[in-house]
Amino acid sequence: MQGVSATLTAVSGNHQWLDGGSMFGNAPRSVWSKWLPPDAAGRIRLACRAMLIETGGRRILCETGIGAFFEPKLAERFGVEPREHVLLESLAALGLSDSDIDAVVLSHLHFDHAGGLLPTWSEISAGRDRLLFPRAHFVVGREAFARASTPHPRDRASFIPGLVEKLTASGRLVVVDHPAESPVGAIVPAGAAERVLGPGFEFMITNGHTPGQLHTIFHGPNSTVIFAGDLIPGMPWVHVPITMGYDRFPERLIDEKEHLYTQAIPNHWLIFFTHDLETAAAKVRRDPAGRVVGVDPVVDPCRMMI
Repeated sequence: MQGVSATLTAVSGNHQWLDGGSMFGNAPRSVWSKWLPPDAAGRIRLACRAMLIETGGRRILCETGIGAFFEPKLAERFGVEPREHVLLESLAALGLSDSDIDAVVLSHLHFDHAGGLLPTWSEISAGRDRLLFPRAHFVVGREAFARASTPHPRDRASFIPGLVEKLTASGRLVVVDHPAESPVGAIVPAGAAERVLGPGFEFMITNGHTPGQLHTIFHGPNSTVIFAGDLIPGMPWVHVPITMGYDRFPERLIDEKEHLYTQAIPNHWLIFFTHDLETAAAKVRRDPAGRVVGVDPVVDPCRMMI
């Protein structure tokens, strides 16, 4: 695909604290605690970072982070900080508001990736329960949307009640079609989403974390970037065997990472991380022992031409 000029910006959202053991699956604490030291409760601090692509007069936001929609008790349970809507503040620092965004691409609809679509709890409790981003089209994969519509008991608590209905009622929902059982790391064209995203976009489909996770790939003239979502939440998860306890099929996710690396390494793709505290993106390579490692980290905050 021919590259299209664009500016890429990492946009900070709210942070959250989650159990480190859950975030590192079957990796022992003695290993993962060296990467991300836990607090007294065994939790690690995670970013919820969005990726803004400005191209062809359009502003495309990949995800919205966790936001600040939780009622206080749940906000405390998931360690959401602060109580303000940080994503909106970060956009304001760029001279933008949510009404300036033309499209929001959602890899999946778990609350830490889609909660920023909603206003703060104080607004919701005052009766202003609505979708933000009033001009934006909302792009999501077919299987991810189906999972949020009828979740499995294992992950029902990961979805926001009423969000599917709000997205549907907006009249601005764009569902990217793809096979229900996509091959490992399948690449699909933007399809119906191209009319709202413009050229240069395609998607990778993964199913290891959740059905139909939609990874935005953008091809610039100088480099290609992929939004890793929960396939690779941050630098520690670049290592192939490292998965999360939240993953639906960890072994499949490992295969999907390996497949991604067959393209990302030789083509020098930039992998964008949503949950890494410091590193917004990095390239990957194999070290002399054959282990995949992150290199050339792009430290947050960042804004670059791609």
